[in-house]
Amino acid sequence: MKRVRIHAGNVGLVFKNGNYQRVINQGTHWLGFSECAIKYALNTPFQTPKALEILLQDNALANMLTIIEVKDNEIVLVYENNNFKSVLTAGRYAYWNTLINYKFVTADLNKIEITEDIDKAIFSKPQLSKYIRVFEVAAYEKAILIVNDTFEKIVEHGTYRFWRNDQTIKIAKADLRQLQLEIAGQELLTKDKASVRINFYAQYKVTDIETALMRNKEYEKQLYITLQLALRAFVGAYTLDELLEQKETIANAVLQDVKAQATKLGVHVLHAGIRDVILPGDMKEIMNQVLIAHKKAQANVVTRREETAATRSLLNTAKLMEDNNMLFKLKEMEYVEKIADKIGEITVAGNGNVIEQLKDIFSVNK
Repeated sequence: MKRVRIHAGNVGLVFKNGNYQRVINQGTHWLGFSECAIKYALNTPFQTPKALEILLQDNALANMLTIIEVKDNEIVLVYENNNFKSVLTAGRYAYWNTLINYKFVTADLNKIEITEDIDKAIFSKPQLSKYIRVFEVAAYEKAILIVNDTFEKIVEHGTYRFWRNDQTIKIAKADLRQLQLEIAGQELLTKDKASVRINFYAQYKVTDIETALMRNKEYEKQLYITLQLALRAFVGAYTLDELLEQKETIANAVLQDVKAQATKLGVHVLHAGIRDVILPGDMKEIMNQVLIAHKKAQANVVTRREETAATRSLLNTAKLMEDNNMLFKLKEMEYVEKIADKIGEITVAGNGNVIEQLKDIFSVNK
């Protein structure tokens, strides 16, 4: 005979010659010859030394245990006193139910959606995160959910989690903000065969995400090509001078032309414009020469106009002075004054008319 003491929070299993006999609880117990006791802590999972089916034949022991069966396509989340502890995979597990309050949540991994009552706070736990696929859709985005290459639904912005299994899941996203498409450095020929390089832009928004992502492949590239071809067609219908003068008209025509095609891509084109028209070096030199010649011609016209006006004014003045002797004298004195401004000193005699003397001084000797 030998004595065995079982402390609080523990339990013992008695075996005789390797065969299970009974379970003993807290206290002092006497064991017979050939008997031995294996002690177990009640706050840890039960690790059986024998086949669990044999031990469960003892009702006393069976009542102290909770048996968890996990299938191949399942996982079980283990909570101790309402706190998440671990994840169980396929197999059979036994937990003591006399000391700790256990909770078990079974999840079916064959499903896509996570419908089980699981707090989102534990999704990031390392034990659980490896069984979950996570997709982020930003606040300015909208997305479509594709399961096994089949369209499921449109999803709004947010965080989406799905069980990780053999089924394929794809999230295709589209930016719902106003976007800008640049068509830079397009080498084009005008109606009069002038080569120009044009930088064009268009602003657009995605309005039908299912059309854009499911019915069209790379809708942005298709929109680019549509704008490029429309721009090429309209530029080819104008001469260089018309192109430079009517850039806004051409941009609006391109915009109206591509709107219908853009709708088929699931987008709406809001605005379009020609940013730059760049001429080759020789063409730029010719245009500069034309501009200079044009400005010179304008300057000559202005000069001739001013000369004609001045001549007409002189003629009118002469006619007035011819009819009015006093006006002639005043004009004469005005010119004498102007000439005198250019001379530092003038000496005149004290006798005679001063004006007549000045007149004689500045008169040209004949």
